[in-house]
Amino acid sequence: MSTYAYDEDRHALMVFWETGAAHTAFTVTELSSEVSGDQAQHLAHALTQFGAQAWRTYTHPASASEDQGENSEGWRRERHREAFTKATDAVTNPNLPTDGMLLQSYNPVEEAAHQVGRALHAPSDPGLTARIVTEVQEELAAVERAERGDFTGRSRQAVTLTRADASPSQVDAADTIFSRNPLGSPALFTDVDPVAAAIAAAHWLQAAADVTAEITSLQPTQIVEEADNIEALAHATPTIVLEQLNSGLTPYATITGMIGDAMIVAEGRIPDIDDLCERIDQAEQLADQHQDPRLREALRDEIRTTPLDPTRPAQNLLEDLLDGIRGCWLLYQEDMEDDDDDAFAEAVRAEANANRDRLT
Repeated sequence: MSTYAYDEDRHALMVFWETGAAHTAFTVTELSSEVSGDQAQHLAHALTQFGAQAWRTYTHPASASEDQGENSEGWRRERHREAFTKATDAVTNPNLPTDGMLLQSYNPVEEAAHQVGRALHAPSDPGLTARIVTEVQEELAAVERAERGDFTGRSRQAVTLTRADASPSQVDAADTIFSRNPLGSPALFTDVDPVAAAIAAAHWLQAAADVTAEITSLQPTQIVEEADNIEALAHATPTIVLEQLNSGLTPYATITGMIGDAMIVAEGRIPDIDDLCERIDQAEQLADQHQDPRLREALRDEIRTTPLDPTRPAQNLLEDLLDGIRGCWLLYQEDMEDDDDDAFAEAVRAEANANRDRLT
């Protein structure tokens, strides 16, 4: 998400963000001599915090919450998103300390905007305030475009974020990329929402596993793990995905469920404590049977609250699913004794298109 910094050499305020390929940077404004370096750094920090809260409404939309009742998590998220309309006024007319007291909003987006306004209060530069108001509006507009699936300009930073939901248009866009190249493409990391890309990847992984299973004696759920014997692959996560798809879950439900759990872990919570306790008990029972302390330690090390990297779950999952598709390709080539990539691609494309109703 947008990060702001103070350029000491130029005495200017900068903003930069990731694009999936590299960082993009712009000069927000050059600062007058009336603005001290400390004030500039304070303003940069406040703007960064505001950007974080604004983009959190994108990564944690109200629609992704199971509970939408009053005072529920979904209800609170909706209030946070509605605060976009109050941000400009909060920047220009922030709550200021009075008699040693400071009124603070419970709404994190609104309060972050007040903090930007308070950071502008000390310099008392009308020109700077006007430019920062414009900057805040541009940041909010970028979030709104990303919500619509428009990843142009500043909104492109959304491709590096993990959202607890995915728009159908983004899933279709990712599916189109796979149609051109069933083995995947760098465009999946730079042009589309990573959660949508992972949903499409799950569908194409299933197609690749089904195609490969037809020419081997393996089940689709065994393909990627078997391919790990040919080349080191991230086989665990693709296998979990294939097992869930085989049980009847859709790619959407499978991927958003795994990513949702990882996002909960990123907040320091446990997504399913009953499941975790059960896996711990199973590991302990197995260790007791063998009475090997090394086995107990090894089994404990394998227990995870999520199979994904909680700091970047969508990107991590997408990478692993592409690894899974590559594993299918490796086995297909080995069994067919053919180096023709086009044959595999055409077979997977036909399978994926024939079962496109499974995508959602």
